[in-house]
Order: sequence, then C-alpha cells, then structure tokens
Amino acid sequence: MGQKIHPNGFRVGITRDWNSRWFSKKNGFGDLLIEDDRIRKFVKEEYYFAGIPKVEIERKGDQLMILVHCARPGVLIGRKGVKVDKLKEQLEKLTGKAISLNIHEITRPEQNAQLVAEGIAEQLEKRASFRRTMKRAIQLTMDRGALGIRIRMAGRLGGAEIARVEAAAKGSIPLTTLAADIDYGFAEARCSYGRIGVKVWIYKGLIRRDAPLQRSR
Repeated sequence: MGQKIHPNGFRVGITRDWNSRWFSKKNGFGDLLIEDDRIRKFVKEEYYFAGIPKVEIERKGDQLMILVHCARPGVLIGRKGVKVDKLKEQLEKLTGKAISLNIHEITRPEQNAQLVAEGIAEQLEKRASFRRTMKRAIQLTMDRGALGIRIRMAGRLGGAEIARVEAAAKGSIPLTTLAADIDYGFAEARCSYGRIGVKVWIYKGLIRRDAPLQRSR
C-alpha cells in the first residue's frame, strides 16, 4: 500500500487554509460540493490561458464569494473589465446565485507549483525534450528564490514504447516538516501517443506556527 499524501492536504488547518470555506447541513452538503467542483472546472477550462492555479470559494448565508488566483490578470479582466463581467455572468448562470468575484494576481508564477507543472505539460504537448524542459523549469524556479524543487514525470516519455518515470530535483524538499511551505502541483500532457503526468514540489521556506493560515499563495 502506498504511503503517499497530498502535501497541501497534509498541512490544511495547520499552515494552510481550506480552498472552500462554508458550512452546510448534511442534506445540502453534497449539492454544494458538486457546485464547487463545477465552478472550478468551468473557470479552469474556459480561462486556462490566463494561468489559474487555484479558485477559492467562500459562502456566507446566501452570499457566494469566488477568489480566482491568476498569473495573467489582464487577460482575464480584459479591457475596462469586460471579460471579468462576462465571467461573473456565466458563473451566476451556472449556479443561479448572485456572485461576488475577485481576482488575485500571482506575482511570482515561477514559484507556483501548479503553474510550473502546467507549463511543463504544455511544452511536452509541443514535443519539446522532456529532459531539457525539466532542467529549464528547475533552474528558473531556483533563480526566482525557491529553496528547493522536485519534478517527476511518468508516461511514454519521448514516445517510448514502454512507460517509465523520470525525476529531477535541486535543493531541499522537507515533505514531512509541517512548518515547511511546500507547494504542490499536478498536470497532464495530452500527447498523441498517450498522457504524461507531471508532478511538481516547490519548497519556499519555513512558516511560523503563530502566523495566520495561508490563503493567497
């Protein structure tokens, strides 16, 4: 039996906050959970080009507040906020509720594990060399101030007949240290010969235990 655990889920309630923050009675919990999933999938699929690693959802009574973390907010907002107004209308139509929509800019996308994983997957789909892509991503992340990074790819790398696993790392990745600020991301490259999974871990330093739970990462 595998002894693996999601690095973000491992730290929820300790150094990280929940991505969905609301309370519901038992008979309504499932519907709200499915609604959250539909919102995230819609935003991710429709505005993938804007670089969206995370969507936070918060409910207070009848209020539905959505916080979209975005690497390229200008692409998502559009001229004079036209695109963000359209997104708000689409989400209100999807949920049937009034929505408060906020955009949070990610100032250092090179240190966001989900964006790094998606960037690698996008290059693999364009038939780039997986080893060169991996090394370039590691070097760029370390140059931006990260203390450690690990990348793991699995699948028919380079179009090989048999699937295999390739991994590379630089710096420190203390996965079992709860106070460690470790970001984790996963993406899939949809290649003509099959899918390649890309996992990325990025270590940014230690978090004080008395610090507030992290939200805008």
